[in-house]
Amino acid sequence: MENPFFEKPILNSPYAYPARHWELDEKGQPTQRVVEQRRKAEFVTPIPQPKKRKDAPEQQALFTGDASGLSSAEQQYDPTPIINQLRGHIDQWRSLPSPNDWLVTPETARLLQHWRHHPFNGVKPFFCQIEAVETAIWLSEVAPRLGKTGKVFLDHLAVANENANPELLRLALKLATGAGKTTVMAMLIAWQTVNAVRRPGSKQFTRGFLIVTPGLTIRDRLRELQPNDPDSYYRNRELTPTDMLGDIERAKIVITNYHAFKLRERMELSRGGRLLLQGRGSSRTPV
Repeated sequence: MENPFFEKPILNSPYAYPARHWELDEKGQPTQRVVEQRRKAEFVTPIPQPKKRKDAPEQQALFTGDASGLSSAEQQYDPTPIINQLRGHIDQWRSLPSPNDWLVTPETARLLQHWRHHPFNGVKPFFCQIEAVETAIWLSEVAPRLGKTGKVFLDHLAVANENANPELLRLALKLATGAGKTTVMAMLIAWQTVNAVRRPGSKQFTRGFLIVTPGLTIRDRLRELQPNDPDSYYRNRELTPTDMLGDIERAKIVITNYHAFKLRERMELSRGGRLLLQGRGSSRTPV
C-alpha cells in the first residue's frame, strides 16, 4: 500500500513560506492529503493505533491540555488562536511592497530587506528564522502604531506576563530543534544595536544584552555572538550589511550560564581549614 506521507514528508523549502502541509486526522495521523495552505498553529499529539486483542477494552487516547491546565477529549487540539491571528497580521505586513508602509525605522527596514533578499554567499537564513525576528519587530515597532489592532496583542502579552512573572516583561519565540536559534539571536542583537546606536535618544532600543545559557558548552559556543569574535555571525554569515558592522561593534554582550545566578553557601572556616585550602607554599595571610 502506498504511503505518500512517508515517501515525501517534506513539502516546503526551508527558505520559503510554508504554503502546503500534510493533513492530519483527529488522532494526529496523516490522511495522505496535501492541503494547499500553511498549517495552523496547533498542539497535536500523534496517537498510535493500539494493537487489538481479543476481549481487550478499547484503549483510551491521551490528550494534551490547554494553557489553563485542563485536559479532556474535546481539548485534544489547542488552536492557540492568538498565534494564528498574529501570523495573519505579519503575513499581510510582510506582503507590503513599499518599506515606507512597514511602520518601522529606516534602519529596521534596511535589515529586513537584507535578510529577505541579500544574495548570501554561505548559509542563508531560513524562513522560520526571519519570521521569528519579524514577529519581534512587528510587536515592538508596528503594533504600537496600529491602534486597536495592535493593542489586542500588546494587551495579551501584558496580561500573560503579569500572571506569570510581574515586573519582568518577556516575549518567547518558539523554534524547532535545529532551526538555528543562534542566528535568530544574532539578528535580534543586530536589529536592536543598529537602531540604538543610530537613535541614541530612543528608549525603544538597546545595545546591552545578557544571554543566559543552560550550560558551559553552549555558553562557549555562543561566543560567535560577540562582534569581535573571529567567527562572528554578523560578518561571517553576512547577517549585517557591511556599513552597519561598525554599529554592531558597539554592542555590549554578556554571555553566561544560569549557574552564575545560583545562591552560594557561605561557611566559617577555622584557621587550619583556611591553610588547608590555601595549600602548601601559599601565603599564610589570613583570608
